[in-house]
Amino acid sequence: MLGKRHSLDSLADENWDLIVIGGGITGAGVLLEAARRGHRVLLLEQTDFAWGTSSRSSKMVHGGLRYIAQGDIRLTRHSLLERERLIEELPGLVERATYLFPLRKGVFPGRLPMKAILWLYDFLAGIRDHRYLNREQLLERVPGLNSQSLTGAMSYTDALTDDCRLVVRVILEAARHGGLAQNYCRVEQTEPSGEGYAVTVTDRTTEQTATLRARRVISATGAWADRFSGSDPRVRPLRGSHLFVNPERLPVKDCLTVMHPDDGRPVFVFPWEGVTCVGTTDLDHPQDMDIEAAASGQEVDYLLRLINSQFPKVDLNRDDIYSTIAGVRPVIASGKGMDPSKERRDHAVWGENGIVTVSGGKLTTFRLIALDALLASGLIDSAAHKRGQKTTEPGFIPISDAPQAVDAFLHANQGDPVFIQWILDNEDVVHLDDLMLRRTRLGLLLPEAGKGLLDSLRQQIQSTLGWDDAYWEEERRRYLEIHQRYYGVPASPAQQAVG
Repeated sequence: MLGKRHSLDSLADENWDLIVIGGGITGAGVLLEAARRGHRVLLLEQTDFAWGTSSRSSKMVHGGLRYIAQGDIRLTRHSLLERERLIEELPGLVERATYLFPLRKGVFPGRLPMKAILWLYDFLAGIRDHRYLNREQLLERVPGLNSQSLTGAMSYTDALTDDCRLVVRVILEAARHGGLAQNYCRVEQTEPSGEGYAVTVTDRTTEQTATLRARRVISATGAWADRFSGSDPRVRPLRGSHLFVNPERLPVKDCLTVMHPDDGRPVFVFPWEGVTCVGTTDLDHPQDMDIEAAASGQEVDYLLRLINSQFPKVDLNRDDIYSTIAGVRPVIASGKGMDPSKERRDHAVWGENGIVTVSGGKLTTFRLIALDALLASGLIDSAAHKRGQKTTEPGFIPISDAPQAVDAFLHANQGDPVFIQWILDNEDVVHLDDLMLRRTRLGLLLPEAGKGLLDSLRQQIQSTLGWDDAYWEEERRRYLEIHQRYYGVPASPAQQAVG
């Protein structure tokens, strides 16, 4: 398991084959694939594991229908094969889900184009899982859906996950192979030293600074990639925001893809962890990347308009929203100034001064992205890279001493004391928001940031982490302030003007 934190002095005593900068899904994937091959590898994350984009995605492990429409069959096939691998290897954590694409008269794409796309989609995945629902069947499955011009829907499957728990699960698997990961360790500088690199690191829990040494360095910092790459900027940060909505006000059983009335963009409405999730937006994010991204009032209005146009009798409003999340996608910029939604989602790997940078790409293909980064770093050769792409060896072994919820995203289990205890013992919780917003999603899924649960968890957390009453109160204040500022429901522009 992750275990107790290591002092920087002890980390500085090691000669690392590889230091990975960044604790999102890409960095975690690099850690696992390097450790699996016997390398001495250390991952350093400046905040918490999955603090950035990898806890704020659309929670979907999918092949990407849009990539077929863009003509990128290769990316679609790779994504679909990885989707099937993850469904098989991590049952409960990555689960197949039904998706519905409503069809309306005179609105592109119609039934025949969608049928052709889904036939190819299933063919590339090696399954057959799509079918047509007529108007009556669709309205039975989705009561309250706007029936104007509705002709039916195409049904197919992709998968859902808890993105943050997936990151932690990958790191836990890497630990079994000897990989080491440490959160709240900020890399200040990297520079060539002898036959490798000197990496200056600050432990943000102690403010201790030390210099570590490694043969190779891979920067997997996502939207922060340009900070360490040493090359011209390549990443276009794009913000995507989601709403977590009271499921009694907006009950759905399947993942719906519906078109926004303002701009025709596809937006998902889907059940997740016992609530209903709505998203996402797609906007340039010029703000300081070291400040948590937050949904704007305009984005909340945009998503509410979508819901109330597709479910006209619901009349959803801000009071029905439990929380919001905003993630910044590290999209590799085309340089053409195109609409954010039209930028490609490919990943890129590049090197400058010997340091390999990897950014972009999809949650689904993290393993393949990691292999590309290891190839570029010279830690594997082209033959090993090819074997890795085609391997059928199991990537994850069940954690026998862990509660079931560790390998699942089941809302019913998230507040279970046994699950909480395992997390506190094994998953490097440093702050209360690590537990409430990432190791579990209780702060997102419960009204009022889950304040009603905090008192029942207090004694268990204090006892395990050694927090006295004063420290608990400080952590509670800190968590609630973070939630209000970055995960709460912002006022509309009209309300802000009045205020």
